[in-house]
Amino acid sequence: MRRPTIADIARRAGVSKGAVSYALNNRPGVSPHTRERILAIAEEIGWRPNSAARALSGAAANAIGLALHRPAKILGIEPFFMELVSGMEGVLSAAGSALMLQVVGDADTELALYRRWWGERRIDGAILTDLRTDDPRVGLLTELALPAVIVGGPTGVGSLPHVWSDEAAAVTETVSYLAALGHRRIGRVAGLPELLHTHHRDAAFATAGATLGVDTSMVIWTDYTGDEGAHATRTMLSNPARPTAILYDNDIMAVAGLSVAHEMGLAVPTDLSIVAWDDSPLCQVVRPPLTALTRDIPAYGARSAALLLEVIGGEPGAGVEVPHPRLTPRGTTAPPP
Repeated sequence: MRRPTIADIARRAGVSKGAVSYALNNRPGVSPHTRERILAIAEEIGWRPNSAARALSGAAANAIGLALHRPAKILGIEPFFMELVSGMEGVLSAAGSALMLQVVGDADTELALYRRWWGERRIDGAILTDLRTDDPRVGLLTELALPAVIVGGPTGVGSLPHVWSDEAAAVTETVSYLAALGHRRIGRVAGLPELLHTHHRDAAFATAGATLGVDTSMVIWTDYTGDEGAHATRTMLSNPARPTAILYDNDIMAVAGLSVAHEMGLAVPTDLSIVAWDDSPLCQVVRPPLTALTRDIPAYGARSAALLLEVIGGEPGAGVEVPHPRLTPRGTTAPPP
């Protein structure tokens, strides 16, 4: 089937292609009656604007860019990003904008992607995730004057608008809860060490331990996969001074840790307490169901997309704090033996 064109609309409406162009671009030059007839015909035959032609004319791309520098295998199994994207999509689709998602293998590829997207006018703005220490993306997007919003912060964002939650508050709440149960050695299976939010959690974990008189020195950094989560758990539980509770930086690793505990003959929560960061259906279907840090991730994505649309529309943008994760106790936490 051939793609409908302006010429097809003109032929059916009995007007010139110029008149069709005026009507479709909401410009003066045609009567209201003719404009309505042209728009009705365009809808009837399924005409849509050519994105390349719109880019050449300087029109909006009606698309938002999201590049993810994560292993593709993680994105397929970790609920966080899918829920975040679902929240973004809900806002963008209602505004007639699309989400252009691309997985990249390294930082240089991601930087080149933003240059190409913006240079070719494929996107109107971008959403950045996984903020890193001294992140070069912040300087590049500022230099390009590319409208952008960062999911993260509040530090390391430069002058870019951002949506963030208090990582330290969530860590402190969790360590305080475990300490109140009687735990005095708490381990943590952390995520990627170069991520800024990992640094925030590291600092809060150490500070909470020192404040409460709890040993929080055992931390192992991973790539968020179940395999590395399982390996880190085996390492911790093989230590003569093993922790009696472990906080995991995502749900996949927590489930893997639960399996390792069973494998090593430890009962959860009698011998070991487990807490997962970011609650998910996965946390609730395993047995026992996982104690987890719960937050509204789709709402987090929706607020990020809404803020970016405001920035694209000319608003100055700012830092927006959303509620931090709250602890939801379930069947994997109890007083230590």
